[in-house]
Order: sequence, then C-alpha cells, then structure tokens
Amino acid sequence: MREIILNGNELAAHAAIDAGCRFFGGYPITPSSEIAHEMSVLLPRVGGKFIQMEDEIAGVLVAIGASASGVKALTATSGPGMSLKSESFGLAFMYETPLVCIDVMRGGPSTGLPTRVAQGDVSFARNPSFGDIRAIALCPGTLAEAYTQTVRAFNLAERFMTPVIVLLDETIGHMHSKALLPDLDAIEIVNRKRYDGDRQSYKPYEAAANEAATLNPFFTGYRYHMTGLHHGATGFPTEDAALCQKLIERLLHKIDDYQSEIELNESYLLDDAQIAVIAYGSASLAVKEAINMARKEGIKAGLFRPITLWPSPQAAIKAVGERYEKTLVVELNMGQYALEIERVAKRPFASLNQANGRAIEPSAILKRIKEL
Repeated sequence: MREIILNGNELAAHAAIDAGCRFFGGYPITPSSEIAHEMSVLLPRVGGKFIQMEDEIAGVLVAIGASASGVKALTATSGPGMSLKSESFGLAFMYETPLVCIDVMRGGPSTGLPTRVAQGDVSFARNPSFGDIRAIALCPGTLAEAYTQTVRAFNLAERFMTPVIVLLDETIGHMHSKALLPDLDAIEIVNRKRYDGDRQSYKPYEAAANEAATLNPFFTGYRYHMTGLHHGATGFPTEDAALCQKLIERLLHKIDDYQSEIELNESYLLDDAQIAVIAYGSASLAVKEAINMARKEGIKAGLFRPITLWPSPQAAIKAVGERYEKTLVVELNMGQYALEIERVAKRPFASLNQANGRAIEPSAILKRIKEL
C-alpha cells in the first residue's frame, strides 16, 4: 500500500493518470478546479495533453474527440457545468465513446452555494441527457475512494464504451489527509477492445444485443461514421424502425445485463443491526460516527452505502428494506436518492435531509436514530 497526503480532487487527478488518462479538456469551476489544475501539471509529465476551453460545453466536446482518437479522456465540473454538458453527454452515449466526468457536487439549483457541500446532482446523474440512456455513476465516500473509484470509472468507461460519472462532493473533494492507496502494480487497468480483422468487413456497431460497440481509434485506417442520429452497423444514420429499436435496446442492455459487474456497495455493522441507515458520499462518514455513538448507548444501528449509485443496487436495497423494520435515509439534498429507495423497497422509511451547504452533524443523525 502507498500513503499519500492530498485532497480528494488531487487524488482523483492522480488516479486518472494512473488509469492511463492522457487528455483533459474542461473549464474551471468551484469546487472542482483543483482537478484541472493538477491535470495541467501531471499530464505533460507523461506525454499527455491538457487544454482549458472557453466553456463547459467545449470542455466535454474536446474530451469526446480525444477519446474517439483512442486516448483515455477526462473532464471535470460541478452542477452548473453538468447542465451545460448535458447535450454532449447524450452524444457520447450515442457515439459509445468512453469518457470520465468528475462532478464535484455543490449546492444548487443555479449558482447556489459554489463553495459549500451538497449532493444535489444525484438525480441528474441518473439521466444526464434526454432520451433512453443508462448512466453509470460512482460515488466515493472516502479519500482513498476518490482515487480507487476514479480508476474504476475509467475501467468501466472502456469496458462498456460509455461515459461514466464520478460524484465527488465538496467535502470529499477538499478534504486533505492521508490516504492509503493500492500499489501501482496491483491496480487493474482495462482498455477498450480493438478490431484487427479485414478493414472492408469492419462494422463497429454490429454488436451482440447486450454488448458495446468496438470503435477503433480515428486515423488508424478503419472507416466508419459517428453520429448522434440513430445508426446502423457502420454508424451511418438510419430511420429503419427495426434498427432504431435494436440500437436503443442494446445501449440499455449493455449496462443492465452486467449489473453485478458494475455494482459496488459497503455494509458497516449491519449484521446485528436493528436500524439500517442508508447514506453515500461524505454524508456516510458522519453516519458511521453516529452509528458508533449509538452503539455505545446500546442502540444497534448499521450502514448500507451504495458506491455505485446508478444503475442503483436494486436487489441490495430491496433486501435492506425487507430485513430491517426501521430504515433511515440520510442525504445532503432534499431526498433525491430516497425516491429510488422508495421505488425499490416499497415500504416507508425515515429521512434526514439537509440542503444548506453544511455537513450533517453526527449528533443530528444520532438524534434521528434515537427517534426511531
């Protein structure tokens, strides 16, 4: 294991480099700007390219272009930037272009609380563009996970040929402490598939019903088309009803059919718990402290923490709802993930929500646990 002292944003940048990222395109925005700054320093050292664009839209588009040329690419932003990148996310989903976007969440809507913490982009990350898409969104809850989940985001992006969102929040992004990280030689690195057959037979979008496209990098001699329109096997636009339906179903099934590969959760003191608390991101740190305090007073509480927020861990959430009569959902928003928990668990639960830009105090969580 390695010991590194950095903040969460900087750790995410180092993770991107270690995962093989060689391009960053973006635009500074609080509270994510340290990621761009760190990438501007790190990328030239490994032969990569950093470019600050004129706005958020251009930032994600150049990253998509870099990815299409075969380079692992990153962009970083916060809530307002996510809104601006929305149409481009849809393009990357339809292109099937690997891309990682780190969203360091802050208070909203609109300009909101730029320097304060929130988990206000959780619902948006589920559907970051219009249409039928299936997004992957990871939510680190520690400094170490700011690193490991960013590496994992690149692996998932390359494996499924899709954009992947990493939902840091301002607390994790700016928290500065020691993190224990895996050694470099212990890190699994996934690279996208390549087609090396006959060039005349190359059809990148001719994939199985639940598999991703195989897109060789631009400028390597393989001819195909990329478009935001519905398309057939070679990528050229089509309005054929059967082909259009087949395309959208495949884009969904290439994610849905591999839920077990994508899903990642943490359980903390749940085995003997009588009260289950569901939380994610930095809020889960306060929940763990509150659970420790509750157990000292003889109250058996435990934590279920989804690390992969989307697609949601439906089976695990349902199991929590069935096993524990009393469940508390803690979020730094007004209940965005609670809507998904309610849909899956199909039973009532208690909530503790806060959207004033401040972290939830463990004592407030303990008080709510006692009320149950």
